[in-house]
This record gives sequence, C-alpha cells and structure tokens, in this order.
Amino acid sequence: MFMLRKKFVLPKKSKELSFIAGGAAASFFIIAAGASLGSADISLGDTVRIILHEAFSLPLGEGIDPIYVSIVWHLRLPRALLAFLAGGALAVSGAVCQSILRNPLASPYILGVSSGASLGAGIIIISGLSVLGAFTLPVTGFVFGLATVFFVASFSARVDKSMSSNTIILCGMVLSLFLNAALTALSAVFSDDLRRIVIWQMGSFAMRGWGYVHLLLPFLILAVTLIVLYTKEMDILTFGDEHAKSAGVEAGIVRKKLLAFTAVLTGSVVALSGVIGFVDLIAPHTARKITGSRHIYLMPMSFIIGGSLMVAADLIARTVVSPSELPVGAVTALIGAPFFAWVYFRRRA
Repeated sequence: MFMLRKKFVLPKKSKELSFIAGGAAASFFIIAAGASLGSADISLGDTVRIILHEAFSLPLGEGIDPIYVSIVWHLRLPRALLAFLAGGALAVSGAVCQSILRNPLASPYILGVSSGASLGAGIIIISGLSVLGAFTLPVTGFVFGLATVFFVASFSARVDKSMSSNTIILCGMVLSLFLNAALTALSAVFSDDLRRIVIWQMGSFAMRGWGYVHLLLPFLILAVTLIVLYTKEMDILTFGDEHAKSAGVEAGIVRKKLLAFTAVLTGSVVALSGVIGFVDLIAPHTARKITGSRHIYLMPMSFIIGGSLMVAADLIARTVVSPSELPVGAVTALIGAPFFAWVYFRRRA
C-alpha cells in the first residue's frame, strides 16, 4: 500500500505576506548595518543593543563605550533611518507612477518634482534667505516641487480632460526642461554658488539628524496611507482607461489624486536630501518579481526594497572613499543606469 504525500504549498496571499514580513525583518538588520559601519567600526551586535537600549530602555550590557552610543544614536542611526524612509517614499512614488501612467520607465521625476525643488533650492542658496533657519532650504524645495506637479496636473487636465498618461508625461518633461534651463541660467549668473547647487542636486544624507526624520515622517505617513486607500483603483487602471470606466472608476480624477500624493512624497524627499534618482525605478520592478502586480502587496514590498537599497547606497557613498564622501545620487545612478537600459531594451525585445 502506497501513501501519497501531498506537497504543502502556501496560499498565494500567505506567500506574499511572508515575503513582506521577511523583507521587513531583513530591512531592520540593513539599517543596523548602516548604523554600525563607518570610520569607527562598531559591531552589528553592539549596534543592535544600543538601538534597543535607547528605543526601549533595555539593558545596554557591559563593554560598550558611551562614545559608541552617541555615534550610533545621534549620528548614524538618524542618517540610516532617513535614507530608508526616503528610499521607501521614492519607491512607492515610482510604483504609483508606473501604474497610473502605464509605463514601466515612468518615475515621479518626469513630472517635474526634482526640477521645481532644485529651482527653489537654488533661489534660496543664491539669495541666502534663512527665514526658517536650517529648514528654510528643505521647506522651499518642497513647496516648489509640489507646486510644479500641481501645475503639470492642472495644465494636463485643461489640454486633455481625460488626463491620458502621454499628456501628463509630455507636460512634465516640457516643464522640467524649462525649469532646468532657468536654474542653469541662475547658476551661470551667480557662479560663486554653483558648487553648492550642484552638490545639493546630487543628493546626500550627510549631517541629517533626528529633526529631518521627524520632518519627513508626517508627509510620509499621510501620503502612503492615502495611496494604500487607492490600491484597488490602481489595479484597475493598469488595464487602461476604458476598462476603468466600465468598472466605474473615473480615471482622470483618480490619476490626479494619486499624482498629488506622489508629489507630496517625492517633494518632501527631494527637499530634505536632494535629487536621488533610479531608486524609484529599480525598487518597483524588483518588488513585482517577488509579490506580483497587486498593489496591496506591491506598495509595502516596494517601500522595503527601496528603503534598503537607499541605505546600502548611502553606506557605499560614505565608506568607499573614506574619509571623503560620494554623493549618494552618484551611487544610485551607477547602479540604476544599467538597470534602466536593461528594462528599456528588454521591453523593446
């Protein structure tokens, strides 16, 4: 008598949730690694103990230098956390743009967010205004980036009431070119400030403390929560506007709302850390390979992968040429440019 053994297979829903849970656990250790490595190497175990001690008042243990506690908690951890949150925000923004624009190469930067924020930051750097102290630059960048996307959305709606993806992309690209030309003209006139503008545009998390993390969190929580509420609509929009209309989804209205949420996410990140590209392209594609295209699973996985990738890129940026530091935008570009080419030529094939 033979006994037939049934192969145990996780239900699809449980499988996707297990991937997300595993990614979240892995991201904690990636953040801890980002806080442990540097000019003063601190072991991963000591870093985890320091984080648990400061966050939950657990016993610190013996043999840990108080200077290490200060380095991890006040310098490295807020930087790693800010990188993780920024990467996650950009990844979610990229996933939304690729879905609603139905273009695997779409990103929030084509909507003019980075160009608007860069122009605002350039004006502040050149003028030397400091109305809000250290936060004058990020707040101005956020306002300019947000205003740029709202202008693109409004102009697209007037040109094309259905707000088709091609119209939005074209309007965003034209406005980006115009704003970049304006910033180039300002840089040429005020050449003494050119270096500061270029460094800001290339992106960095250097000298970013807990204040920057606290500044980003409200925008992040608000925008991501609102995006998650529209995951079903995004699933429908991926099949086209006609299908969405037959399913009772107003494609133009939903697209405009999602563009606004994306602008809040991307504008806040660009304002706090500068322009950092390609994470919003790489993370959603990788997440789709793991969890599929359903947005209720795609969004959290994109956030985890994007955040982890940004922490790794920032770690490379500050250690590969230590004690000097590379712009993190340069590191993500070195990784992302070949990936972009692969996606493009694979799509053509």
